[in-house]
Amino acid sequence: MGYAGRVTELEKGPRGLRRGRGARERILGASQQLFRDQGINGTGMDQLCAVAEVSKRTLYQHFTGKDELIAECLRRFDPDILPEVFDRTDLTPRERLLAAFDVHAPLCPFIAAAVEIPDPGHPARVHARNYKKGFAARLTDTAREAGATNPEQLGEQLALLLDGASARSRVLNTEAFTTAAAIAAVLVDNAIPTAAAPAGASAVEQHGQDDDDAGRGGAPRSGRGAVAEHPGQGHILDRITEQM
Repeated sequence: MGYAGRVTELEKGPRGLRRGRGARERILGASQQLFRDQGINGTGMDQLCAVAEVSKRTLYQHFTGKDELIAECLRRFDPDILPEVFDRTDLTPRERLLAAFDVHAPLCPFIAAAVEIPDPGHPARVHARNYKKGFAARLTDTAREAGATNPEQLGEQLALLLDGASARSRVLNTEAFTTAAAIAAVLVDNAIPTAAAPAGASAVEQHGQDDDDAGRGGAPRSGRGAVAEHPGQGHILDRITEQM
């Protein structure tokens, strides 16, 4: 995050006053760290100023109050909505959908903010809501690109699964994304039709045929009844069973 102008100039606040070099960025950096580690409500302005090494007067010259500071932290967290996943050109659309489950955050800051801030009209809550809608939209667009029969439904399912994994990981202090990725692979493969499955064949019938093929030494056919695999993570049903 750079600054406008030359580095020899002092950073200017919203009123055009000279604040001291880098004060605004130090405030934001300290806020992101403290909000993540001890929560929004658990972080006081005195502590925040101490960590950022600024006076309260300097802080309020840059931000009107804690509410504005919280909202700005969220705006900066992921402005382009996971470009390291959705903008990758080396992955297929299906792989991009599953790659979203490889990003393991301790707890989504947008969920954390929504839990701690009761007012739905608070600027941070508004931004969190918009972000979550935007994230589901990116999943939906990728699902559509992958050929899903109902991309909106798949996008919402994957968004819900990701949020659930984030919250469960925090509550139980354990890893939930591996199980979520396994479930996601099943959802994705069931939502993307293939020409391999005979028209009108049920998932159970197709799965039985795949088992017969495998027993004769042939490779299981792909399709809605075929066993889905997450690249590099092994047999999907085995992974789900192991996590139960």
